[in-house]
Amino acid sequence: MDTSSEASSMAQGLRIVRLVADREKWGRRLLGVSQLASELDMEQSRVSRLTQELCDLGLLERVERGPFRTGQRFFSLAASLNTGWIRESRTELEALVASFGLRSRVSVRSGFRVTLLRASSNDALPGSFVKPGMVTPTWCTGSGRALLWDHNQAALQELLKDVNFIGVGGPGAAHSPGEVCELMDRDRARGCILAAEEFEHGVYELAVPVRNPEGTILASLSVLGGRPEIEPRAGKIANVLMEAANRLGTSHLSSADRS
Repeated sequence: MDTSSEASSMAQGLRIVRLVADREKWGRRLLGVSQLASELDMEQSRVSRLTQELCDLGLLERVERGPFRTGQRFFSLAASLNTGWIRESRTELEALVASFGLRSRVSVRSGFRVTLLRASSNDALPGSFVKPGMVTPTWCTGSGRALLWDHNQAALQELLKDVNFIGVGGPGAAHSPGEVCELMDRDRARGCILAAEEFEHGVYELAVPVRNPEGTILASLSVLGGRPEIEPRAGKIANVLMEAANRLGTSHLSSADRS
């Protein structure tokens, strides 16, 4: 498990969301910052910061200074996992596991952040911070940069203008909007995103966008592994990823027709 501050924050944030959701589900008394800190054995100041970020993301909500409850984005995310093409993506993710033995993910973008919708069975292991709803940066993950595929330089500069790049990501991470643009130009030329240790030490992520029939990017499809697992067969993996992404884009249309 990644021990970086980014991964630690995500893990703790997900613990908070799970606790709030569980208490709401079972009709138990809802909690404020100090009670959450006590229940989770976390510093109150850290809980205060994380709950504010979760509220900003719409995963939690709070009326004035009252207790926390699950937000609208939590419910929309949960619903999306059981309907349409996201439900059907499970088959594609497991097919990638069977073909390459790599972890695989489907993700979507919210501003300059990436939200994980579904992970393969070998990725979301017990005790891992990898869960649906996990939030990571766009600029230093393969899944995130695939979601930025259609952004030109001006759009990238605007999207990332307020981002704090310091201390986020692995040794291959970009540290400015300009560096992100350079990585995007390089990867567009190769036809897929190859993020080498951009978010985690030792982890390579290969990713492609998932488009609907009109060409709009819906999501990203990615696989993760070590350099020896990814780099020597990157071309073959990318071809399989693109085929799977095309099927998901088509199934999005089919799901819409059925509804």
